[in-house]
Amino acid sequence: MARSVKLLLWSLLLLGTLSAIQAKKSKEKITNKVYFDVEINGKEAGRIVMGLFGKTVPKTAGTFLVWEKGVGKKGKALHYKGSSFHRIIPSFMLQGGDFTDGNGMGGESIYGEKFADENFKLKHTGPGYLSMANAGEDTNGSQFFITTVTTSWLDGRHVVFGKVVTGMDVVYKIEAEGSQSGTPKSKVVIVDSGELPL
Repeated sequence: MARSVKLLLWSLLLLGTLSAIQAKKSKEKITNKVYFDVEINGKEAGRIVMGLFGKTVPKTAGTFLVWEKGVGKKGKALHYKGSSFHRIIPSFMLQGGDFTDGNGMGGESIYGEKFADENFKLKHTGPGYLSMANAGEDTNGSQFFITTVTTSWLDGRHVVFGKVVTGMDVVYKIEAEGSQSGTPKSKVVIVDSGELPL
């Protein structure tokens, strides 16, 4: 009996160690850190810092680094500063990035109006994942969303390219301004954005 218990304990220890090693291996390398300073109805809500996975999805991560990319084909500056979170659904996600029209119908990437899905290697495995919003296959622009729950039904349809590093409290403040229709109860604006050192 004692031998069986010892064997069971060693097996559990080995299994736990292997699980920890696997979890460490699957952790994506952050290549860039970016931030959004957010206001809700003109009042400071805080800062969201996100890590981008540029090794796995370099093109997608690159389009999110729009702060100094000039003016797009639509004549609008290619950056998120001044744009809003136009679609917020509690227990799902918050969507932004339409800096051309501001209503979810626009946006533009550094590669032109739309670009193809890069790959679907990364999954929506929990809250805080940063993913491309689209209108179907190969229709990525500048719009993105941040998950507030696991959204595995989006795997294979939306390209995950980053994760919130700090500021999930701000994400949840924004989520509280949402509705089931997605129409925000308040104006939620990205008042500043940029890149941070790693």
